Amino acid sequence: MGDVAKLAGVSHQTVSRVLNNHPNVSGKTKERVESAIASLGYRRNTAARSLVTRRSRTIGVLACETGQYGPANTLLGVEQAGREAGYFVSIANLREVTGDSINDAITHFRNQAVEGVVILVPHPDVLAALRDVAVPFPMVAVGAGTGNQLTGASLNQRLGARLAVEHLIGLGHRHIGHISGPPHWIDAAERIKGWQEALGNAGLEADVLLQGGWDAASGYEAGLALIEQRKPDDQPTVTAVFVANDQMAVGVLRALQEAGLRVPEDISVVGYDDQPEAAFFLPPLTTIKQDFEELGRRCMSAVLHQLENEPGSEEQIVNPKLVVRSTTAAPALRPAPSPLN
Repeated sequence: MGDVAKLAGVSHQTVSRVLNNHPNVSGKTKERVESAIASLGYRRNTAARSLVTRRSRTIGVLACETGQYGPANTLLGVEQAGREAGYFVSIANLREVTGDSINDAITHFRNQAVEGVVILVPHPDVLAALRDVAVPFPMVAVGAGTGNQLTGASLNQRLGARLAVEHLIGLGHRHIGHISGPPHWIDAAERIKGWQEALGNAGLEADVLLQGGWDAASGYEAGLALIEQRKPDDQPTVTAVFVANDQMAVGVLRALQEAGLRVPEDISVVGYDDQPEAAFFLPPLTTIKQDFEELGRRCMSAVLHQLENEPGSEEQIVNPKLVVRSTTAAPALRPAPSPLN
C-alpha cells in the first residue's frame, strides 16, 4: 500500500479509503489510486486483513447432488452472488447425507472461520440431520419447502408445475399425466403438488403418476410405461404429460417416437428447468425456466442480513416462467369408435 500511495501521490490512508469504497474520496483521486494499483499489480493480503478485521469474508456452501442440473446451477448462482458481494465461497460437497458427513463439513467450515453457511437442500434428510448438529454461524437454506426451519430463498416449484399444467389445460387437454422425480427430493414433491393442484382447480383427475430418477434413462422407462397404459380403444390414457425435468423429457420423447407417437400431434410434452439444450431438442421442448442467478442473489442477501443483524424477509421466493416451444399443441380430435355390427 505504501508503494501505491507513493506512485499515486497520496497518503496511505487515502489508498485505504479507495480500497474500502469510502465516500469521501474524489473521482480523480480514486482514478489515480486505481491506476497505481493496476500498474504495480497490487493485491490485498486477505490473511492479514482477516487478522485485523476478524472477518474471513468467506461463506460456506454445504451441498449435495450437485451432478444434477438444478443443484449445479443453484451452486453457480450462489457462488457468483458471493463474489459480487465480496465474499469467497468454500464448498463442502456431501457424497452421502449422514450425521457424520454433515458434522465433518461443519468442522471444515469452522476451521476456515466462515461467517455463514448456505445449505443447498435437494431433499429433507439434510435438514433432519442438521437438527442434531451444533452450528456456530448463521445458516440459510436454498430449496423448496424449507418451511420455518431455516430462512433462505426458494424457487417456487409448485407454481412452476401449475404453469406447466395450466398451459396444457388451456390448450384443451383433459387427461394430463406426470412423470415425477425421486420421491425423497423436495423439488419433486412440490412439483407433484403443483400438478395435482392445477388439475384439481380445473375439475380434472390426477390419476396418471409415474416416477423417474431425473436422468434421461429413467424418463425413457417411464415413457414406455406411460405408452403401455392404453384405453379400451387402444388410445393412450393421456393426451399430454408434464415431466419433472428436461433430462427425463429427452427419454420420454425417444420412447414416444419409437412407439410411433408424434409430439405434439398425438401427445404434448412439457419439461422443467429450461436447460440450454432444451431449445435444440427435436422438437424444441416447452418447459419451465428457473432463474438460478436470482436465487443465488436472494440467498446471499439473506446471509448478509443475518451477518449484519438486519431484518430480512422470512423466505425469499423466486418465481419461474413458462417457455412455450414446439412440444405442446391442442389435442388431436380422435374419431369416434366404430359401432358394433
